[in-house]
Amino acid sequence: MKSRETKANDLAALTASLQNSTSAMVVSFKGLTVSKDQEFRNSLREVGAKYQVVKNTLARIAVKGTQFEDATEYFKGVTAIAWTDGDPVVLSKAVSKFMKDNANIYTFKTGVVDGKLVDLAQLATIASLPSKEELISKLLFVLNAQAQRIVTVINAVPRDLAVVIKQIGEQEGRAAGSPAPAAETAPADDAATSEEAAPTAEEPAADVQAAAEDAPPAEAEPVPAEESPEAEEETPAE
Repeated sequence: MKSRETKANDLAALTASLQNSTSAMVVSFKGLTVSKDQEFRNSLREVGAKYQVVKNTLARIAVKGTQFEDATEYFKGVTAIAWTDGDPVVLSKAVSKFMKDNANIYTFKTGVVDGKLVDLAQLATIASLPSKEELISKLLFVLNAQAQRIVTVINAVPRDLAVVIKQIGEQEGRAAGSPAPAAETAPADDAATSEEAAPTAEEPAADVQAAAEDAPPAEAEPVPAEESPEAEEETPAE
């Protein structure tokens, strides 16, 4: 049997530990074996929680003046408390899973999370939430992905700017009167050549006229003597 001094020390230690905690779960059990009790303790220790089977009178005194005082009415029968000063979600996950897997041994009485009482259904809801570590991991993933996108955009800006500057330079060169490609002037030259080579409709007429002027004049045909007027005048009258 514990002495009064030992009980006082246990009370002081439990009170101090609960005062610095963020959440606590109150459970009961029946037909508990040593191996199953050790299994539960180990699962809680892995998530950084503490676990203790307490006397109801001691527990009522320990929670007085703390955020767990509302759980006083549940300190009846066999009572054990699991508490943590860490992430409440982690503790909720561990207790909820063990209660579900060992429902024939353990019974959930009540829980206190951030000063509010929660029942078994609410405990399961809290347990379904991501833990602080999971949230931080997801946040870091999102931030890292955004950072990678930002780096990609920053690297793309100089490349895009160089392309734009090159295009502007080409446009300014064309606007300054750069000679057009030979292929573009070829049709005009061909048209001029065709016009010079093709004769007009008036040219044949001019050639004919020039040929007529250069030709020698045709000789006049001799007039018969009897038809000449001079011959008629020289004939003597009878």
